[in-house]
Amino acid sequence: MKSENNTAYVLGSSRVPFVKSQTAYSDVTRKELMTASLNGLVKQFKLQGQLMGDVALGAVMNSSADFNLARECVLSTELHPHTPAYNVQRACGTGLETSWQIALKAFTGAIDVGIAGGVDTNSDLPIEVSDRFQRTLLALNKAKTFGERLKVLSHMSIKDLKPKLPTVDEPRTHLSMGEHCELMVKEWKISREEQDKLALASHLNGAKAYDAGFFNDLVVEFKSLKKDGTLRGDTSLEKLAKLKPAFDFKGTGTLTAGNSSPLTDGSACVLIGNERGANKIGAKPLAKFIDVQVAAVDFVHGAGLLMAPTLAVAQLMTRNNLGFKDFDFFEIHEAFAGQVLCNMAAWESPEYSKKVLNLSSPLGAIDRKKLNVVGSSLSVGHPFAATGARITGTLAKLLASGGNKRGLISICTAGGMGIAAILESV
Repeated sequence: MKSENNTAYVLGSSRVPFVKSQTAYSDVTRKELMTASLNGLVKQFKLQGQLMGDVALGAVMNSSADFNLARECVLSTELHPHTPAYNVQRACGTGLETSWQIALKAFTGAIDVGIAGGVDTNSDLPIEVSDRFQRTLLALNKAKTFGERLKVLSHMSIKDLKPKLPTVDEPRTHLSMGEHCELMVKEWKISREEQDKLALASHLNGAKAYDAGFFNDLVVEFKSLKKDGTLRGDTSLEKLAKLKPAFDFKGTGTLTAGNSSPLTDGSACVLIGNERGANKIGAKPLAKFIDVQVAAVDFVHGAGLLMAPTLAVAQLMTRNNLGFKDFDFFEIHEAFAGQVLCNMAAWESPEYSKKVLNLSSPLGAIDRKKLNVVGSSLSVGHPFAATGARITGTLAKLLASGGNKRGLISICTAGGMGIAAILESV
């Protein structure tokens, strides 16, 4: 059933300061982190007692103990307890995926207002037992006598007790995302200096935005912090150049801790609704959702793991009859500086555009002055599932700054996937 006013709007957003993992939030659970961002949204928009049509939240590093994470987080806020919620996971695109789902529901009129978001923390990791220990525990549970239990235990060794830590390595290649990105920058001939320059721009833009007060109503104070702990406004190309390779140690590596997004703890959420929903809660729309696209590449057989956003963006441009010249802001998730630069090089390549993107001509170059103008993941951090919601909230505010503007979101994810979106000013 479609609503009379079938436009989905970003009404606002809230997030906690992002921090490097195992630091300020080392004793904070993922549920506490997500609830903090939700509480910030509730307070800012006076949503106490309000019934949301739906809430979509996600975490990449989730635990089976948090099987109903989204609903538990909602119940920890002052939202009406009848507010439903559900979990979503599309790797690093989770925060944008949840925003897309809630926006679609608002667009159809199935709901009038809802919340999307995501959380991740490497300080509250879901550590599992080894496969052999798991089978031992299950066998012990089935054993009925003391003798049967002893027999089960007799097959166990000390090494079976070693815990199994979650990793972000690709199961089909056994390579980390950073190792895959090293292959990409070599293929596209992206230099270390280019990567460091992009990282520096991210930090300087982020620091400038904080100084100007841009984040005052986007970032809620948490654990006495008001600012992202990963932001380095005082860094320089000289400092970045001194860092050693982080993934390729053979002497040819160019990805470092400085031009790669840090392991980050944090959460973010976005308030989304149609016109009826906005009126219901007294919120002024900041931006409207125009279109969203997902794509994937066959990275197992040679495609760059983080190149899928090139396809998603190309499909968006084609479907909406738009080009890069039609955009005022480009919010490209900075998993790695090299990844951003590879994607941008691909959009400029006639050969890649024809062979991979099925375009008659390249999309062309992105104006660097329009790219991540208030910083992005390299500087403010990257809590996997939270990043899409952070970017959506940030872009919505940029679009609401005045004038008739359009913004593009592009996010790469594990599994060789990408997700992109177009937002416009109201």
